[in-house]
Amino acid sequence: MTMGLQVAIDGPASAGKSTVAKRVAKKFGYVYCDTGAMYRAVTLAALQQGLSMTDTEKISELAKQIKITFQPAEPEQQVFINGQEVTRDIRLPKVAKNVSAVAAIPTVRQEMTKQQRQIAAEGGIVMDGRDIGTTVLPHAPVKIFMVATAHERARRRYLENKQKGITTTSLEELQRAIELRDQKDSTRKVSPLTQASDAIRLDTTNLTIDEVVAEISKIIKKTEKHLA
Repeated sequence: MTMGLQVAIDGPASAGKSTVAKRVAKKFGYVYCDTGAMYRAVTLAALQQGLSMTDTEKISELAKQIKITFQPAEPEQQVFINGQEVTRDIRLPKVAKNVSAVAAIPTVRQEMTKQQRQIAAEGGIVMDGRDIGTTVLPHAPVKIFMVATAHERARRRYLENKQKGITTTSLEELQRAIELRDQKDSTRKVSPLTQASDAIRLDTTNLTIDEVVAEISKIIKKTEKHLA
């Protein structure tokens, strides 16, 4: 039995990374690590404690103190902060609005990167985020950079929110929010959203989830063969 590969999936907000990463992990019997959920968890904890989003020192301290864990569940894995389930809470608009600011704090990123590398050390992992292939797992043998138009990503997020019963803004407002998030993520000083030079770019605008999963599965199988 060979040890599984490290699979890094990066891309902008709402490109479908998490959905695809979960499916791919399930297909290969790999662990799925949702790095975005980790930053959302830190953001939620900071908001719950009434911290200012500009108080980088206190937020950094908090990131070191809290324990973020994942538990497999259907339809989606559960996220916990210090044993308390926060799966739905981390998707609230107030968290979405502030997560970029928290994720841009260098010491928070360092702490999360440390935790993510510990999770990935065993191999057999699919990790998605903004800087997995460039910063967190620079030596991952499989790196995918998923993209889609801002309009398509807004449409997907809108439908997803409605399905989950989350009160959502209009499609136009969602698109504006996504474009703003893209700009923030691409221009931040620490680990900006950029495609790793050895990543495979995958435009999912006109692809179904099944087609994207099939495409990535092909790449993993090919890599496994090559490394065998």
